Amino acid sequence: MDIFTLKMRQSMSLEDKIRFSKKRIEEWVYYFGMDGCYVSFSGGKDSTVLLHLVRSIYPQIKAMFVDTGLEYPEIKQFVKSIENVDIIRPKKKFNEVIEEYGYPIISKEVSECVGQARKALTTGKYTYRLQRLQGTLLDKEGNLSKYNHKKWEFLLDAPFKISNQCCNVMKKGPAHKYYKETGRVPMIGTLAEESRLRTQKYLKQGCNGFNNKIPTSTPLAFWTEQDILEYLVKFNVPYASVYGDIVQDKKGKYYTTGCQRTGCMFCGFGCHLEKSPNRFQKLKETHPKQYDYIINKLGFGPVLDYINVPY
Repeated sequence: MDIFTLKMRQSMSLEDKIRFSKKRIEEWVYYFGMDGCYVSFSGGKDSTVLLHLVRSIYPQIKAMFVDTGLEYPEIKQFVKSIENVDIIRPKKKFNEVIEEYGYPIISKEVSECVGQARKALTTGKYTYRLQRLQGTLLDKEGNLSKYNHKKWEFLLDAPFKISNQCCNVMKKGPAHKYYKETGRVPMIGTLAEESRLRTQKYLKQGCNGFNNKIPTSTPLAFWTEQDILEYLVKFNVPYASVYGDIVQDKKGKYYTTGCQRTGCMFCGFGCHLEKSPNRFQKLKETHPKQYDYIINKLGFGPVLDYINVPY
């Protein structure tokens, strides 16, 4: 698939997107069977829409939630209100993950690059990542690669560990175990517009990755956040209270009056891009107990200071 096709799909009406996604879902369930697949349910707005859409066709489809301990209390409360959801947990706690691997900051891509580049300095391995951080990596034409991260080279000297492993340990690991134990393959509510990596993945496999190592369906990948919010309003779908209300501005654009994102409360990915009040500043007002734990107990304060993010 090319980027033009993705852009065309993203520009479709919500009604057309619903029809298109339902076809992809039906193909998936037909291939693996009702007992051979499940909806990966985080309690967030995207997976809430996915679960509602899938169950509009297959009411008895299984859902699975990974209880990492990093979710907003309102998210966990909402998940528990939904029927037929398997709840699983990771082997390690988040404080153990950051102690062993490091803090998740900037993005998964940058965190991985920093972690591996540091190894290159001592072992001579992963020099590709080191070159990216130093801004010297060349593409096939001999020009500086567009994937260089020179801007973040200063993180090599950060007085704390940096890694992208938290998601692998806290979410992907338990999900992989669930797959091995049940044989069920996932439908996931990720959107291509959320990151370059997710865009690349969608361009490579489309909605249904039948040939992936673990077959994975992302039937909403070509949707936008506006589609998600419009769907919740149009079909009066219950969602986690932490989002607040879904309203429209003067131009008709939907937004939430509460949290805009509800991933892991303790995640630093993308926080440097947020305008004030950012996620941590909001957390200080809405969830002071969790805020104190993150900033002081887990040591995120000095980390945010280092990357110049107010909190």
